[in-house]
Amino acid sequence: MRKLIPVLFLLSVISCKKPEEITSPKVDSVKIIDSINTARTKMNDSIRAKQGYKDWSGTHSLTHDQINGSGKITFTKTGQDEYKVSGENKSGSNFVKIEGNARMTSPKNLKFDGTITQSILDYNNGKVDVRNGKRNFSTKDGGKTFRLYESVNNAGFADKIIIKF
Repeated sequence: MRKLIPVLFLLSVISCKKPEEITSPKVDSVKIIDSINTARTKMNDSIRAKQGYKDWSGTHSLTHDQINGSGKITFTKTGQDEYKVSGENKSGSNFVKIEGNARMTSPKNLKFDGTITQSILDYNNGKVDVRNGKRNFSTKDGGKTFRLYESVNNAGFADKIIIKF
């Protein structure tokens, strides 16, 4: 037994010997994360480009049910499915003007944020009516015409303001 203890001690010392350190090149995790983020951004941008709606840039027809004839409204593209909108329809002393920004949120909805100014002689003796803020234009015919959804003006009358593409 006495001979066994020194042998065990010697074996434990030899077995506890530190192995040689293996050196590997250090990897910069920030570079890896940046490259992954760049790849994801490219994929997301390509998906967004395919998801866009029809391009409405250009000049279109603007009508109002109380104004004879039709005016013009211009859509200028500012981003994907986003436009700067400006136009008017005028006949005699009756007019409607639209200024602001619009964004397609679906094939059937156009979100408008801006000002709709109108003066209709039959409404409140032609007093100028100004509507500021967000409004919705929607379509039921596949995008040929978009009609103002919140159609009651400040005088309490319902308007039919229509954009024809």
